Amino acid sequence: MRVKLYSVFLFFIGTLLTEAQDQENFNNPIIKDKFTADPAALVHNNTVYLYAGHDEAPKDFHFYKMDEWLVYSSTDMVNWKEHPVPLKPSDFKWAKGDAWAAQVIERDGKFYWYVTVTHKNIHGKAIGVAVSDSPTGPFKDALGKALVTNDMTTEHTDISWDDIDPSVFIDDDGQAYLYWGNTACYYAKLKENMIEFDGPIHTVDLPKFTEAPWIHKKGDWYYLSYAYGFPEKTAYAMSKSITGPWEFKGILNEVAGNTNTNHQAIIEYKGIPYFIYHNGSIEPNGGSFRRSVCIDRLYYNEDGTIKRIQMTSEGIQNND
Repeated sequence: MRVKLYSVFLFFIGTLLTEAQDQENFNNPIIKDKFTADPAALVHNNTVYLYAGHDEAPKDFHFYKMDEWLVYSSTDMVNWKEHPVPLKPSDFKWAKGDAWAAQVIERDGKFYWYVTVTHKNIHGKAIGVAVSDSPTGPFKDALGKALVTNDMTTEHTDISWDDIDPSVFIDDDGQAYLYWGNTACYYAKLKENMIEFDGPIHTVDLPKFTEAPWIHKKGDWYYLSYAYGFPEKTAYAMSKSITGPWEFKGILNEVAGNTNTNHQAIIEYKGIPYFIYHNGSIEPNGGSFRRSVCIDRLYYNEDGTIKRIQMTSEGIQNND
């Protein structure tokens, strides 16, 4: 009997050690001490800067509570350094809350942060622009008012949350574009000052477009990825022009863990493409309103199409 009990004990200890070793190799989610969501990323001076909303909803609170944005940096995609909080909705005097999805881009030594907030005086969500001399901030309101308000897009949908999830891209000719939307996908040219539109707002017709547009380019191809349906998957379209026409290519990422939303950023760092997203996998209490940023590799086919993302617990390893 003692031999059997000793064998069971050794097996139990071995199992615990194996699980502990496995956990050491689990790099997803990449931030484990806070809930983070709606990732965007910028590569600048051989460093990756990750921008995310801070999910702060209590365990039994079934909606988003997001009062600030966070910023992290890395030079290996594995180890991430947190920087002081660079921006809050309260930094926009015309806004009254909600640090929803946002993206930062650099132009002429300035860093412009396009953010989703709730407008104080105009009903609905709005898009503001903050600016800094550093990718880690601090940032300040660059315009003194919203760049986009809900009353600017009422001809396309009557919902109050269609002006969210800004994604900004500077084309090879220097022309900047802003994409955004929920249920309707919008885009407009930006002036060189990055804080004013240079022409009308257009729409893009995409199958089951929900939200979270992201623009990136690889070779001669432009890619428009977005949240598809609900619960959200990520789908994508391709074009030879940033203004389309866009050809739908299908699903890129499946429903991400135990969260209804799926929000992506796609970058290339040191020659390697990465897919950055969130799920609800931090235990305990992770979920749709307590999300966590993850990173996995992204692979292209020879014809330029993208292989489906393989979401992993291991994430990016030091030898990747």
